[in-house]
Amino acid sequence: MAIKNAFYAQSGGVTAVINASACGVIQTARKHPDQIGKVYAGRNGIIGALKEELIDTSLESDDAIQALIHTPGGAFGSCRYKLKNISENQREYERLIEVFRAHDIGYFFYNGGGDSQDTAFKVSQLAEKMGYPITCIGVPKTVDNDLPFTDCSPGFGSVAKYIATSTLEASLDIKSMCDTSTKVFILEVMGRHAGWIAASGGLAGEGEGQPPHIILFPEVAFDREKFLARVDQCVKDYGYCVVVASEGAQYEDGHFVADAGAKDAFGHTQLGGVAPALANMVKQALGHKYHWAVADYLQRSARHIASATDVEQAYAVGEAAVEMALTGKQALMPTIVREQASPYRWSIGEANLSEVANQEKKMPIHYITDDGFAITQDCRDYMKPLIAGENFPPFEGGLPKVAKLKNQLVEKKLKTDFEL
Repeated sequence: MAIKNAFYAQSGGVTAVINASACGVIQTARKHPDQIGKVYAGRNGIIGALKEELIDTSLESDDAIQALIHTPGGAFGSCRYKLKNISENQREYERLIEVFRAHDIGYFFYNGGGDSQDTAFKVSQLAEKMGYPITCIGVPKTVDNDLPFTDCSPGFGSVAKYIATSTLEASLDIKSMCDTSTKVFILEVMGRHAGWIAASGGLAGEGEGQPPHIILFPEVAFDREKFLARVDQCVKDYGYCVVVASEGAQYEDGHFVADAGAKDAFGHTQLGGVAPALANMVKQALGHKYHWAVADYLQRSARHIASATDVEQAYAVGEAAVEMALTGKQALMPTIVREQASPYRWSIGEANLSEVANQEKKMPIHYITDDGFAITQDCRDYMKPLIAGENFPPFEGGLPKVAKLKNQLVEKKLKTDFEL
């Protein structure tokens, strides 16, 4: 069997553990020099392939690659760039094949969410159509936890641990000052259409009166009067009210509470500002003193408090992707299979990219309480193993150590550049 090079790229919003998947891919590939030559990483995701900007990871030391496990962000650069449908712009896909052919690439590993899995599937289709043999395997990643066919998505466990911890700690702050200061605290978290991250805030407390007192899910239509009544009642009963709000909270008509009036690179509504919007409602209707915070990038980059389960699973899907490719499997995505709930046991499964692409897994209705403001015990049982365990990075000078890569580009072989 001829030795072929591999291409790996990171896509979309990064996570605290996406580089652990990169580590899994690269280290596993290095164990098979008789089948995989070099692993090229796309500079800034799939854009790196289109522009023929390929990073030669073979120039990185074993120690540098190992350090990816405890490094957040996207070590090779990520992007929000969605390839068009083949029928709309086949030239993009043809360009990918040209670059792959020029650099003798026979394996394509795309690390991302639903849009990325769609890209990997389309590349596998066109490659077959053009008669160019390349094995395409998706590597799952998304903090939103909305990929189907997998028990959880790598990246979610760590953001859930961060949000649950932040909710707990902030709640203690508010509780200690509520008699004479802030009475309402609102934490805005990510989650466009699925409320998994918001739900994780519910792990901070359990039982009557324990915060968060209100969780706002995209799956439950926002009712302004019902929300304000609950806030006011919590302040009267407990002295304060802690709210965890998903950025995707929306009214019954589907209009986002925090619609910023713009679109992102994937055509999604640009969200942001649900916390101040809610705080303004509280101020105008109730007059309670409030504070709000937006977790924003902090929640997805907090490697210092990553879940040990999440780190292990992120590495495992990267490793499994290479192993699948080497056994001749095509157009698949490794999945996480929950074999046992308590004690938690999991294994690696697989799903067809054609079925994963562009699908969203929302919160099951039985994970949300009847009043729409909290999580059920079933949801707690699902989430607790995913935030379990600590995997602290090494520290130096009081700060986390991170990987320092050369990220050296290979020499271009094609005569023409590609305009995005």
